[in-house]
Amino acid sequence: MRKLDWYIFKKFIGTFFFAISLLIVVVIVFDVSENVDSFIKNHASFYEVVFHFYIPFIPYFINLFIYLFTFISVIFFTSKMAGHTEIIAILSSGISFRRFLWPYMMAALMLAGGSFYLGNFLIPRMDTVRRTFKNQYMENLVKSSGYNIHVQIERGTYAYMSNYDLKRSTGYKFTLEKFQNHKLTYKLSSDKIIYDTVNNKWNLINYVEYSFIPEEMLVKGKAKDTTFSMKPSDFYFVKEDFEEMNLIELNRYIAESKEKGADNILPYEIEKHKRLASPAAIIILTIIGAALSSRKTRGGMGLNLGIGITITFTYIIFMEFFRVFAISSIISPFMAGWLPNFIFAIIGVYFVLKAPK
Repeated sequence: MRKLDWYIFKKFIGTFFFAISLLIVVVIVFDVSENVDSFIKNHASFYEVVFHFYIPFIPYFINLFIYLFTFISVIFFTSKMAGHTEIIAILSSGISFRRFLWPYMMAALMLAGGSFYLGNFLIPRMDTVRRTFKNQYMENLVKSSGYNIHVQIERGTYAYMSNYDLKRSTGYKFTLEKFQNHKLTYKLSSDKIIYDTVNNKWNLINYVEYSFIPEEMLVKGKAKDTTFSMKPSDFYFVKEDFEEMNLIELNRYIAESKEKGADNILPYEIEKHKRLASPAAIIILTIIGAALSSRKTRGGMGLNLGIGITITFTYIIFMEFFRVFAISSIISPFMAGWLPNFIFAIIGVYFVLKAPK
């Protein structure tokens, strides 16, 4: 990279971190004022508030809005360069517009790589601490699935219980049924089922076991220890628990759920493709921002910023629209994550073609 490249690169990165740092301070101040009553009411210590909630909150917030502030930063400092006639001088010296975009791409790739690492590895690890704090002092994230719980634990195998007690790890009126070719081949019923967290086994109380293949058989008993391909987490849900999963764990969970035949994996697939698509959005929006603001206009920086913010919020609206479509099974999770990028990539090509040469 030449001196000019370093000049643009430093302006890009410096503007981005300055803007995101200011906003983090403002957001934390507002968040503290909103949640201070919960902290005091639930006796959260100052150390826990700072190191268990707000320190892990910072990378989460940065990654949440990284493409937005990348775009605004590019428009801000590029408009200033255009206003000072720096870009005209650069292009007049024989440097092509594609070569002019080189330091933008280097900075965007660096931020995209950082976003990929944050979203898929660092934040899930830090979110374990943040969500534990949130569950204890702010909002109960672990909730029972209610009454009359039906769960498919693997293909052809279904479990039912009237309700599940999280504190006692106990389910009531439990039934397990296995089907083969749409015919019932095995049934197990018990008054209670208790999970042994030490041995990772289930203890059945007052059970009745039916077997229909190869011959009918009936077994009764007061207690029995056994293992199933199910976990207590199958009978309660943790709000947005995918936030604690890194990319490898998320892929593993989706694969295991598909193998079981579970039908609740759509939010996890949407989250996966969102994490993969967001870093690409940084590169696309950087190209749009550089091409849009490289021309000197009468409206100056204010006009470019207005157009840029409009484009950014349009991108966010597109993301939400497609996410809702994916939840409704109108489009696939892959399309929900990547369609906004495809659309804005076309917009980026248009702005690059129209940019001053």
